[in-house]
Amino acid sequence: MRVRAIAREDSLALAKLLPKRLSALCLRLATLLFPLLSVALAQGPAPVDAKAAGPGPEHRRILDQYCVACHSGAEATAGLRLDQADIERVDADEGMWEQVVHKLRTGTMPPAGMPRPPVSDRKALLSRLEATLDEAASRNPNPGRTESLRRLNRTEYRNAVRDLLAVEIDVESLLPHDESGHGFDNVNVGDLSPTLLDRYISAAQKIARLAVGSTASSPRTEIVRVRPDVTQERHVPGLPIGSRGGVSIPFNFPQDGEYEIQIWLTRNRNEEIEGLRRAHEVHLMLDREHAHTFTVRPPADRLDHSQVDKHLKIRMGVAAGPHHVAVTFPRTQSSLLETMRQPTQSRFNMHRHPRTAPAVFQVSVTGPYDPRGAGETPSRRRIFVCSPVALSEEESCAQRILSPIVRRAYRRPVGSADLAGAMAFYRDGRGGADFDAGIEKALTAVLVSPEFLFRAELEPDGVEPGGSYQVSDIELASRLSFFLWSSIPDEELLDAAERGDLGTPAGLEKQTLRLLADARSSNLARNFAGQWLHLRSLESFSPNARLFPDFDDNLRQAFREETQRFVESVLREDRSVLDLVRADYTFLNERLARHYRIPGIYGTRFRRVRLDERSRRGGLLRHGSVLTVTSYPTRTSPVLRGTWILENIFGAPPPSPPPNVPTLDNPVSAKLPMRERLRAHRDNPACASCHMTIDPVGFAMENYDALGRWRDYIDGVPVDATGGLPGSEQTDRGVAGLEDVLLERPELFVGTLARKLLTFALGRGVEYHDAPAIRRILRESEPGGYRFSALVLGIVKSVPFQMRKAT
Repeated sequence: MRVRAIAREDSLALAKLLPKRLSALCLRLATLLFPLLSVALAQGPAPVDAKAAGPGPEHRRILDQYCVACHSGAEATAGLRLDQADIERVDADEGMWEQVVHKLRTGTMPPAGMPRPPVSDRKALLSRLEATLDEAASRNPNPGRTESLRRLNRTEYRNAVRDLLAVEIDVESLLPHDESGHGFDNVNVGDLSPTLLDRYISAAQKIARLAVGSTASSPRTEIVRVRPDVTQERHVPGLPIGSRGGVSIPFNFPQDGEYEIQIWLTRNRNEEIEGLRRAHEVHLMLDREHAHTFTVRPPADRLDHSQVDKHLKIRMGVAAGPHHVAVTFPRTQSSLLETMRQPTQSRFNMHRHPRTAPAVFQVSVTGPYDPRGAGETPSRRRIFVCSPVALSEEESCAQRILSPIVRRAYRRPVGSADLAGAMAFYRDGRGGADFDAGIEKALTAVLVSPEFLFRAELEPDGVEPGGSYQVSDIELASRLSFFLWSSIPDEELLDAAERGDLGTPAGLEKQTLRLLADARSSNLARNFAGQWLHLRSLESFSPNARLFPDFDDNLRQAFREETQRFVESVLREDRSVLDLVRADYTFLNERLARHYRIPGIYGTRFRRVRLDERSRRGGLLRHGSVLTVTSYPTRTSPVLRGTWILENIFGAPPPSPPPNVPTLDNPVSAKLPMRERLRAHRDNPACASCHMTIDPVGFAMENYDALGRWRDYIDGVPVDATGGLPGSEQTDRGVAGLEDVLLERPELFVGTLARKLLTFALGRGVEYHDAPAIRRILRESEPGGYRFSALVLGIVKSVPFQMRKAT
C-alpha cells in the first residue's frame, strides 16, 4: 500500500527522533510510520499518614484461633500458612497479609463448616492488620505498573474516531475482537501483529475517505442484515407509530449523489417468503420521511417466490452525511390470535411459531452513482476549518487543519516536527490530485500513527529502578478520558493539562466531574458495565427453543437495555451505588414487562417504572440479563450464578478448579431437584472446598428460571431457595437474603465495584498493593452514602491512578 511505502522511505530519518527508552515493538512501529514521543514529568510523593502501632501478642492469639479453625493447613490450598506467619512483621510479606485481610473481610476464612472465632476478635484483628498495611503503604507507596504501550481497543478506537473526526463507524466490521484480561478488553492490548496492522491501515483509509467525502472510482455496496431471531410482528423502536416490523439503519453517505437501495424479505427453509399470504405494502423512508412505497404479493402459483421481492429497489438522490434508512410495513391487523394456549411473543420459527406477516431480511445501499461532491457534512465541518481559494494558500490552510487534529489524536502538545510528518503525507496526496485528497492522505497517516493507536507512558529521566513517580498532567488527562469516556481528551481537558490544572486537587476534581456530566460518560454504563456484568454474553446466548419458545432477539435487547439504563440512572442521578443492589424502580417496555408479568406497560418505548414492595424486580440480581447469562440453554446453573455473584458482586471469587480433578462417576438423574443433582460435588472431597461456598449462593437464586422469570414450583415441586453468602447466617430468604447481607456489609459490594472500576481505569489487574487505595476510597465515600461520583473521584485521586512504578 502507498501509505506504508511512503512511511518506509522516511523510516531512517524518523527513527533518529525516537527516545532510546522505547520498546522494540514501538521502535518497529515507529520506523513504519511516525515516531512515538511522550512527555513525563516527575512530581512529589503522596502525603504520609500518621504511623499506627503494629499487631501485638493479642493479635497473635486471635490469629492462632483461625489457624486451629482452619486445621492449620486448610488454608494452604489458597497459598496461606498462618501457623508459620509472623504477625509482628506484617510489612515483610504484605501480599500474604492482604490475602488474610480479604478472607477475613469476606468471611471466607475459616472455610465453610469450620468453627469461627468470635466476631469481636475478627474485627479487632482485621482493624489492626488494615491499619498496619495502610501505614506501610503511605510510607512506601506502590502504585503498580501499567504497560508502557497500550493499543486502543475497538471501543476506544471507535469513540476516538467519533470525537476526532465526527464520524460514526462500524468498528466490528473493521477490526477484530479484542481479547479480555481480568474481565475487560482494555487490558491485553500491548501487541500489534502484522495482520492487525494491516487491518488498522485499511480502516484508516476507509475512515479518512468517509470523513473527507471522497469516493472510490466505482460505486460500493454496503449490506445490513437483520438477525434471524428478530420478531417483526409489532412496532420496532425508531420507526413511526402505526408501522410493523422492519429495520432502521444509521448510514453515512460519503457524497451527494444517486444511491440504489434494495430490500430482501425473509425466507423460510423452503425458500418461500414467510407470512406472505396476501398483498403487503413495504415503505422505504429516509430520516423518517416517506421515500417510496412498494407492494409485494404472493406468486400466482403459490410456489415460486424467487421473483416476489426482486422489484424492491430504487435509485434515489441523497445528500452526503449521516442519515437513517428505514424499511417497514403498515400495521393493518391487531386482533388477538385464537389459540388453545396464550400465544408467544416470539414469531420467527418456521415450525413452532411461524411469522404471520412478511419480515425484512436485509437492506443494501450501493453508490454513489453520478457523485456531485462531498457536500456539507458534520465531519467536513469539523475538519475543514479553512478553505483555500488559491494555490498559494493551500499549504498554510493544510497546517491550520492538521494542527488541532494531530494535537487531539496524539493527546499532547505538538510541535513543528510532529506536524512535519502529517504535512509530508498531505503533499504526497496533493501532488497527484486536489487539496481534499492531500488532507485525506494526511488523516490516514495520523490514524495509523503509533502516537494515535497506542497510549504511551514512558519513564522520565532520573527515576530510580523500581521507584515510583507521578505521571505527567498530559498522561493523567489521557487516563481520565479513557476511564470515563473510553476516548481521547477533548480540547478543554488538554488545555487544563497543559496549564498544570490537573496537578491540583481542585483542578482534577473539576475536570472529573465535568467529564462525568458529559453524555459520553454513558460509556461507563454501556462499556464498563457491559463487561463487568457480562452483558456482552447475551449476544451469544440462545436457549433451547423447545423449553423456552418465547425467547427472541427482541427480548435479548430488552434485557440489555434495562440493565444499561438502570446503571446509567445511578450514574446520572449520582445515587448511592448500593441502589444497584436493591432499588424500587427499573426500566421496562411492553415486551420485557410481559416477560416479567408486570401489567400496565405498553409500547416499545422504555420508561422508568416504580415497583411496589412485593415486586420481584429491582436490583441487579433480579435483572433478566444477569439471570440469563448465568444460565445454561436448558436450565439454571447454581454454580454459574454462585460463581458470578462471588466474583462480580461479593468480591470473593472462588479459585480455579485444581488440575486433574477426575470426572464424577455416578450419573445423576435430570428429574431430581437441582440441589440433589449438585450434592455429588459437595460430597466429593476434591470438589467440596469450593462448592460448599459456591452452591449456596446459587441456590438462593433458584426462584428465577433460565430466562429470569419468577417461579415458585419446578415440575410441581416447591422451589428450595435456601442458601446464602459466605459468613452469613441468613440462609432462608432467597435473593432477598443475599441483598440483605450485601446491604448490611456494604463494604463488600462497594469494594468489589471499586476494584472493577480501578481495573477498567488502569488497564491492568488489581494487585495486593492496590488494597490500601481501595480501602481509602471506601472510607472517603462512606459519609456520603457511597455515591457513584465519590467512587470515581476516589479512583482518580488514588495512588495507582496518579502514579506509576518504574522498571
